[in-house]
Amino acid sequence: MSAESAVLAAERAHLAESRAALRRMREHARSLSADVAADWVSGQFLESLLDQRVAALADHPGTPLFFGRMDRDADADGGGEDLPAIMYVGRRHVHDGDEGRPLVLDWRAPVSRAFYQAGPADPMGWRLRRRFGFQAGELTAFEDEPLDGPPDGGGIGPSRILTEEIERPRTGPMRDIVATIQPDQDVVVRADLPRTVCVQGAPGTGKTAVGLHRAAYLLFTHRERLSRSGVLIVGPNRAFLGYISAVLPALGEVSVEQATIEDLLGAPTGEEPARVSAVKGGARMADVLRKALWLHVTKPQEGLVVTRGSARYRLADHEVRETAAALRGTTRYGSGRAAFAQRLAHQILVLMERRGEAPDDRVQDQVARSGPVKQILDAVWPKVTPEQVLYRLLSDAGFLSRAAKGLLDEEEQDAILWAKPARSHRTARWTAADRALLDELNDLIERTSSLGHLVVDEAQDLSAMQLRALGRRCGTGSATVLGDLAQGTTAWSARSWKEVLTHLGQEGDVTELTLGFRVPGTVLDYAARLLPHVAPGLERPRSLRPGPGALDVRRVPDLVPAVAGAAREALARPGSVGLIVPDAAAAGYAAALEAAGLEHTVLGPGSDGGGRLLVVPAALAKGLEYDHVIVAEPAAIAAAEARGLARLYVVLTRAVTSLTVLHEDDLPSELAMP
Repeated sequence: MSAESAVLAAERAHLAESRAALRRMREHARSLSADVAADWVSGQFLESLLDQRVAALADHPGTPLFFGRMDRDADADGGGEDLPAIMYVGRRHVHDGDEGRPLVLDWRAPVSRAFYQAGPADPMGWRLRRRFGFQAGELTAFEDEPLDGPPDGGGIGPSRILTEEIERPRTGPMRDIVATIQPDQDVVVRADLPRTVCVQGAPGTGKTAVGLHRAAYLLFTHRERLSRSGVLIVGPNRAFLGYISAVLPALGEVSVEQATIEDLLGAPTGEEPARVSAVKGGARMADVLRKALWLHVTKPQEGLVVTRGSARYRLADHEVRETAAALRGTTRYGSGRAAFAQRLAHQILVLMERRGEAPDDRVQDQVARSGPVKQILDAVWPKVTPEQVLYRLLSDAGFLSRAAKGLLDEEEQDAILWAKPARSHRTARWTAADRALLDELNDLIERTSSLGHLVVDEAQDLSAMQLRALGRRCGTGSATVLGDLAQGTTAWSARSWKEVLTHLGQEGDVTELTLGFRVPGTVLDYAARLLPHVAPGLERPRSLRPGPGALDVRRVPDLVPAVAGAAREALARPGSVGLIVPDAAAAGYAAALEAAGLEHTVLGPGSDGGGRLLVVPAALAKGLEYDHVIVAEPAAIAAAEARGLARLYVVLTRAVTSLTVLHEDDLPSELAMP
C-alpha cells in the first residue's frame, strides 16, 4: 500500500468512527424524556428543545462530517492556548460518547478559526492544513498545505480540492460554503454579535453565504441569548428563500426563521407607478406620517366632570388641555392615549383626597374607565388604526397638505393622493409602498418587538421606509446587511451603504468583497462592461477562476429554436441549467421547451423551482445561481424597466460554469467592448 493510500485509509476510518459516534449522540438525544419537567408547559418546551437537538444531529450521507484537519508538533507553542495535536474541522461537533474525546470540532469553535486564517505568515501555532475531497459523502482525496514554510500569499488559487468543490455541479437548493470560506469572508462571519456588519459583495463573492454562515456562527456563540430573542433571515422573494433554505439546516441550525419583506409587512393588494412608490418609499414620509397621526389629537373644548356617589369633581378645560399637551408627541400614540386617561383620573383622585376621601389605585382605574373620561378621551385623543390614518392621508387633500407641509412639495403630494379613493380603509388596495407606511404607523401607535439578530439580503433594493421597518425589528439587536449597489433594480434602490445603515438605525462597518470565485472570469468581465453605467463608484470585480471557454455570445436568426437547442446542449453536461428570459416571454419559452420535449420548471414568485432545467423570469434571478445559464435577448431584459441595465447585470452574473447569450436584436450598446 502506498503512503497516500495508507493516509486515505486512516482518514476514512476516522470518518467511519465519527459517523458512528454521531449516531450514538443522536440515539442518546432520542432517549431523553421531557417527563422530568415540573409542569405541562415546561414539558412541552423541553420536548421542543429535544426535538430540535435530534434534528440538529441528523447525519446527511451526502455531506461529509469534516472537511479539514490541522496538525501541530507536540512540543509546539500554542500561543497560550491548549491546542490539540490534531484537529478535525467539520459542520458540527462530534465526540466519543464513552470517553468524551472530540472527533470533529465545530467550524464555529474559536480554535477552528485557525483553519481559515492560519498561513505561512502567521501559522497560529499549527504546522499543516489538510483539506479533504469527497464524492457523494465518501472521502476520496486529500491535499496538504504546509504552514511553516515561507509566506506565499496562500488563498484559494493553489488548492485543487477547493476549486473542485466550488465548481462541483449543483442542482436544487444552495449549498453551504463552510469548507471554502476565505480569510476575508471569515472575518465577517466571526464578527461579534453587538456589531452590525454590512457587506458590499460583487457577484460570485459569496456574500449571501457569508451572511448565512454568520447567522450560524452567532447562534453557536450566543445560543442562550439568541434562542430567546430570535434570528431572522429576510430575502427578496420566496424563490430566493427556497434556494437558501438548506444552508442553515446543513450546519445544524433548524430553528431560524426566514421571510420576505411581504411576509413581514403584508402582501400588496394594489399597484402604482414607480414614481409614486419612490415618493412613498422616501424617508421624509416618516415625518409626514408622524404629523398625520398626531393631528388626530385635538385641543379639548370643555372640562371634565366626574360624579362619584353624591359628589361631583370638576377639571377646567384649561387643565384638560395642559394634561393633553404634556403628553402629546412625547410617547407612542397608543400608550399616550392610555396615559392621558390615567392622568385625568389621577387629577380627579387628588380632588377626592382634598375632600377627605382615601381613594386607592382601583378607584383611579374605575375613574379612567368611566363614561365622562371616555367621552373626553374619544374627543381629544381618539383611538385610530394605521389603516384609518393612511386612508385619510391618501384620500383627503386638505389633511395631506397639513401633514406634508414643508416635507413634500405640491407635485409630490399630488402624486401620492388617490385620484379615486376606495370607499373606506377596509376596502383600500394597499401597495408594497403602502405596507411599509402602515408598519411605520403601527410602530408610532404601539412599539414593534425586536429580534436579537437580523440578516437582510439584497438590502440595496429596499426603500427607506422598508429599511426603517426592518430596523425596528433589530432595534435592540444587530444586523448583517448584504447586497450589491450595482444590482439595485427598484425605483428606490440605495446609492450608498451609509444611507442604508442610517435608515436601519444601525452603525456598522462596510466590507467590500470584490474577489469572486463563483462566477468565471470571462463571464464576470463581460458583465462588468455594464458597471460604469449602473454603479460607477464601485471597484471592478475580479474572479479567481479565469474560465476560458465559459462565455458564448451568439446572434441567431430565430431565437426560440436556438434557445431550445442551447438548453439541450447544457443538459448534456452535469449540473443545473437556468434559462433566464424577459418576464413577459417566460410562458412562450416554456412552451418552446415543452414542444422540444425538454422537461423543465417555470420559476414563480411563490415557488423555489425544481429539476435541472428552470425557466427564470429576469425579475426573479437575483440571488440565484446555476451551473449553466442561457440568457435570451438581453436588449429586451434591459428595456423592460427603468433600471433595466442593472437587471441585466444581475442576469449575466448567475453562471457558475458557463454563460450562453443568445440574441436576435442588437445587444445593448453598453455591452460593446470598452
